[in-house]
Amino acid sequence: MVSTVLNLLKLIATILSGLGKKKKLFILIYHRVLDEPDFMRPGEVDKEVFSWQMELLAKYFNVLPLAGALERMRTDTLPSRAVCITFDDGYADNYLNALPILQKNKLKATFFIANGYLNGGTMWNDKIIETVRLVKSKKLDLKLLGFGEFDIDGNLKKTQVAQQIINTIKHLNINKRQKIADDLASRTPHVPTNLMMTDDQLVKLYQAGMEIGGHTVTHPIMAHLDQKIIEKELQDNKHYLEQLLNTTIRFFAYPNGKLEIDYKQKDVTQVKLENYQAAVSTQWGVVDKNSDLFQLPRFTPWDQSPCGFMLRMILRYKNK
Repeated sequence: MVSTVLNLLKLIATILSGLGKKKKLFILIYHRVLDEPDFMRPGEVDKEVFSWQMELLAKYFNVLPLAGALERMRTDTLPSRAVCITFDDGYADNYLNALPILQKNKLKATFFIANGYLNGGTMWNDKIIETVRLVKSKKLDLKLLGFGEFDIDGNLKKTQVAQQIINTIKHLNINKRQKIADDLASRTPHVPTNLMMTDDQLVKLYQAGMEIGGHTVTHPIMAHLDQKIIEKELQDNKHYLEQLLNTTIRFFAYPNGKLEIDYKQKDVTQVKLENYQAAVSTQWGVVDKNSDLFQLPRFTPWDQSPCGFMLRMILRYKNK
């Protein structure tokens, strides 16, 4: 079995080598690197998966810092099979788990930080996930919040219900969304408050050679905000990070990141006005010389096997 997998990887690498002349840039999105698989977070990698993914990137690809990759794209000197690694939000396991694995493989990444949740804060979606996880009953009664009653008897149902609630309230007014999450979290006293990085961890992450980028203060849906609030979210976020790290914050990631759904063209203009050099979205795709520098596409490597991971890279090349 091991030899078969190795032979498949060599074949995939050969195919990638032939595609590499197209001068395209993969920007990968991660959020968390968990200690171990978590049924409530099926889309997140754990340390084991992230380790072999980074080993494959280090062996078969040219992993570049975001700034360097974009400069080499501009000067038409981008190497074949170029990849950038990015993380969104600012979870503590980025420092605790992802950083040592990146360092082991001599890789750099960019971490986009929503600073309003540092130092013990909990993002609204995490409050929902952790509350549903911790509820002991087989039913979750949310009629007072306008959502009816949910069957949460079993891990799969808990996962599905948490995601259903998240999807339902994601695009509500930011205050209403937060109130629902807070009301739900009040049903259990044990919602964790250590999911996000501390200032000290973020400083150490930066000192380890990682790029830090902006991601707003409170991770709102920018498309729904008044212009003044957007300006404040961007400016306060950038100022906080620059003061903490004593550096210039050069790159930005739009929260959620889909054009017209999560942010508008006017928000792109505002990001430019805040003196960012480039910005990334969550539009699936691969960057090339024609890509909008302030709406760079990224994609998430969902794959649970090395061969699947490598095949996705081929498909990204061919489908662009």
